[in-house]
Parts: sequence; structure tokens; C-alpha cells
Amino acid sequence: MNTLQYLKSSPTDNFFLLAGPCVIEGEEMALDIAAQIVPVCRKLNIPYVFKGSYRKANRSRVDSFTGIGDEKALKILRKVGREFDIPVVTDIHEAAEAEMAAEYVDILQIPAFLCRQTDLLVAAARTGKMVNIKKGQFLAPESMRFAVQKVIDSGNNQVAVTERGTTFGYGDLVVDYRGIPVMKQDGEVPVILDVTHSLQQPNTAGGVTGGRPELIETIARAGIAVGADGLFIETHRNPAVAKSDGANMLRLDLLEDLLRKLTDIRMTINAF
Repeated sequence: MNTLQYLKSSPTDNFFLLAGPCVIEGEEMALDIAAQIVPVCRKLNIPYVFKGSYRKANRSRVDSFTGIGDEKALKILRKVGREFDIPVVTDIHEAAEAEMAAEYVDILQIPAFLCRQTDLLVAAARTGKMVNIKKGQFLAPESMRFAVQKVIDSGNNQVAVTERGTTFGYGDLVVDYRGIPVMKQDGEVPVILDVTHSLQQPNTAGGVTGGRPELIETIARAGIAVGADGLFIETHRNPAVAKSDGANMLRLDLLEDLLRKLTDIRMTINAF
């Protein structure tokens, strides 16, 4: 079973989940987060992918935390995948990173700001790993078909697209939920809603990204209601001390209750 087939493997036709910390801060925290999420997802028939960036390239300030070292973080991602028998996903930023990261993870994620970078998309596709392309905050949903086609034309049919909000003014994002069915109609690719990044407030005055985590459930409910195939949620035991994107993360102990509610919504929709 390849990764795309795994994401579609829920016996109850539930959504799938990509979740984990924004960035790998250490082995213990990564294993701990996975250990909390895996049993919940198995209980709810939610195919689960552990998410963690091995390095952050898009930072507001030069002194922002970027990672613990590429190889060290990638080895932790691989250990999480093997220990819990789950796929793992990480983002890459340059074409040269694709082959390196593909040795450790199952899904290569293209950051939103880079979704039009042909060399990056082609390099990710040629690894044979699944490619998740985040829709640029500046891009219409209809335009994502071209990014997807670059991956397919490079010989890789394992591709997904992710909605993560659209720039609204200078310091806020909005989710246009019309984009989810639009992108679903464009091809046979799963459409994911990035719940937590959709609630970012980029480039605040202090140079640290803000967020609206109190709206996570609202965004996620709406996404499931309009047919998102999967959800992307960054989570941490204590977002206040997270080294990246803590302002829009979901506290880990709140995740199970949220997933139960969202599963109920999905099952209700499936009944019609």
C-alpha cells in the first residue's frame, strides 16, 4: 500500500490527519506527541501521518529558531515513523533537499510560498514519495491544478493539495471554503485543510507570527462540512513554549475531543 492509498484507507471513510509539532525540537517531544495521537486516531479510524519540520526556512527574523540540525531532525522523524508504524511528512525548501529528505520520510511537503517553484516540485516528484503542495496565500484555488500537473507530468501520481488561507490585508488570513470543492473538482487528488496555519497572523510588529487558536474548532468543523479529505493540525503539549508557531497551535490535550467532534460531523455527512 502506498502512502496515498493509506490516507484513503479508513474503513469508515473518515478524514485523515497530518499532525505534530511545527518543528522537531528533540526526540523525546516528537515521540511523546506521536504516542498521544496514534491511539486516538486508531480508535476513531483516522489514518494518521506524523508531521514535523526538520528545519524552518521561512522565518520573520534572522534570530528565529530554525531547527536542531537537519540530519538529527530527519533521523528523529524516521524513528517516529518506524516506532509507531505510521507515515511521516516534512517540508522541503530547495530542490537539492528533496532527495535527502526522501531517505527519511514518506511525504514531502511544499511550503505555500514555494508552490509555483517548478524545480522544487519536479525534484520532489522524482523521489517517488508522495508530494503535498500547500496552496500559496496569494493563489486562486483554480491555479493549483498547474502545480499538481507538474508533479504528475514528472511521473508521480501521489499528490495532494492543502488549503492554508489567503492573505487578507497585511496581517491576517481568511479561508475561502469554496476553494476546497473547487480543488477537489480539478482532479483525483485529496484536498487537505491546514487548520492551524489558516489562523496565523503573519509578521506582527514584534517580528513573531501571531494567531487565533481559539478558532481552531470553528475552522476545522467548516472544513469537514464542505468536504475536506484531510486535516493538518500543528500541536504541542505547551504551545506557549513551542520554538516555532506556538501562537496558532492546538494544545495537545485538546486534540482528542476535537477529533471526536469532527468524526461525528464526517459520519453525519456520510449518511446523506
